Amino acid sequence: MAREKIQIKKIDNATARQVTFSKRRRGLFKKAEELSVLCDADVALIIFSSTGKLFHYSSSR
Repeated sequence: MAREKIQIKKIDNATARQVTFSKRRRGLFKKAEELSVLCDADVALIIFSSTGKLFHYSSSR
């Protein structure tokens, strides 16, 4: 059973937008960490929310 494709567009509902942002941010951090560990790569990730809050990840050895 295949997942349905979603249309990429701005989410109008502010609450749903914040929830989606949080979930996808966690996913990006997880993928950045996996890339760092599996490929022994230096990875840095910087994300600014729509409110201007800074989120960051950097791999360390």
